[in-house]
Amino acid sequence: MIASTQNKSLAGKLQAAINDKTKPIGSLGQLEALALQIGLIQESVTPRLTQPAILIFAGDHGVVAEGVSAYPQDVTWQMVENFLAGGAAINVFARLHQIGLHIIDAGVNHDFGPREGLLSMKAGNGTANFAQQAAMTAETCAQAIDNGRAALRATAGNIVGFGEMGIGNTTAAAALMHVLTGIPVEQCVGAGTGLLPDGIAHKAEVIRRAVALHGPQHDPAAVLATYGGFEIATMVGAMLEAAAQRRILLIDGFIVTSALLVAARMAPAILDYCVFAHCSDESGHARMLQALGVKPVLSLGLRLGEGTGAALVLPLVQSAVAFLNEMATFSSAQVSEKSSV
Repeated sequence: MIASTQNKSLAGKLQAAINDKTKPIGSLGQLEALALQIGLIQESVTPRLTQPAILIFAGDHGVVAEGVSAYPQDVTWQMVENFLAGGAAINVFARLHQIGLHIIDAGVNHDFGPREGLLSMKAGNGTANFAQQAAMTAETCAQAIDNGRAALRATAGNIVGFGEMGIGNTTAAAALMHVLTGIPVEQCVGAGTGLLPDGIAHKAEVIRRAVALHGPQHDPAAVLATYGGFEIATMVGAMLEAAAQRRILLIDGFIVTSALLVAARMAPAILDYCVFAHCSDESGHARMLQALGVKPVLSLGLRLGEGTGAALVLPLVQSAVAFLNEMATFSSAQVSEKSSV
């Protein structure tokens, strides 16, 4: 059960505390909105952030067989190895900002064996090709969601970011976006790992054929099972569990937002707990954010995934909490407030 964070009495107290800081009202812009949101999530006028973490969910996609990616499927497991070795962009940013990093094998078509730093929660060795059949059975999809809940429960702290790795997953995300929002396919697909215009057009056609095959669907769990990936379904479970525990969710780019789109269709109140880190340069992300009715914090032209945007937004979230807790008030600093003129 995810409770709404809306509380008019507490919101009034938080806004009064924000406005009493030694600054013109509204002058810290989006940081003020973040401070208010985090205070409501934690039900406190003095919120605290503890043990920030990012979970990276990895999985393979059968739809890669349709030629929708510029890279071979083996890159998924190779990048997981890179994460474990500490060499990826997310590793750099996590070290820099002191973020705990947890790698989750949600369904990679590779046997890693027992590895330090890798949590094995395989729902399978990659999904089926959704252009020919459903990516997952309903039962396997439900298991992946439960795996995500368990992964979240094993993670400490009250603020968690979400990242992913999976060759072909921009195709799955675009399909989820199209079916759940009704936005035309050509406005959902993008270059992914670097497709040229002909490749993007082919990706759109693959999704159109799949939608024609599977027919109209409205239940978000059924849509997820039909088009999603194991890493996306596992993320959905982790997101739902995080919000149920009143944690702050840092939402990364296009694929992570597609998982959040599914979760929000299942439990709309989850949006109260989400900080949307950035607007990705992946075509379709801005429209997906618009469909969700949310505003991202950053716009840096990123389209890497891995949770990199979530890592980069964390210092701004920390800054929002710090000014609320540590900045002087007009009365304590003996600074004159704005006149009525």
